[in-house]
Amino acid sequence: MEEKEKLQIRFQAGKKALERGEYRLSIKHLEAAQELARFSTRSGGEIGMWLMSAYQAANQLEQAIALGQKLAKHPSVEVAKQSKRLLYIMQAPQLVRPREWMSEIPDLTKLEDSDPRDRRGSSFSQSSPQLEEPQTLDLKEINTQDNQFIWLALIVIVLTCGGLLLIS
Repeated sequence: MEEKEKLQIRFQAGKKALERGEYRLSIKHLEAAQELARFSTRSGGEIGMWLMSAYQAANQLEQAIALGQKLAKHPSVEVAKQSKRLLYIMQAPQLVRPREWMSEIPDLTKLEDSDPRDRRGSSFSQSSPQLEEPQTLDLKEINTQDNQFIWLALIVIVLTCGGLLLIS
């Protein structure tokens, strides 16, 4: 396999792993891709940007900031500009949020070991719901007398349209 193909395979695998939330795997693939690419090229800078994001997502801020500082001096103006933006965000002070603003997410890693009958609130049901029979409508109960409002509304519309035609 050619070196460019290996580079693309590693790079794509790293991007997909990052998007799936598999940060360690993403770092592994992106570091391998970075070794295959020349840093000074645009693709080398792009790989570095993705690796910087993977480091940040994996809570490895020191590595992310170090790589960001290196990328800020990249020959590609676009890569340098984007890395400076990311670096600015990473180095920004963390805001302290009150505990009542936060939602705690329960640990669901052991959910597979539980009995399915213990799960409550599931939107799936074992039995199918019974459909109700549609009610028949008695046509004798419908009021079929003319409504005088409809005629009044039609007259107002016709007069308004006629008045607009005369004006123009």
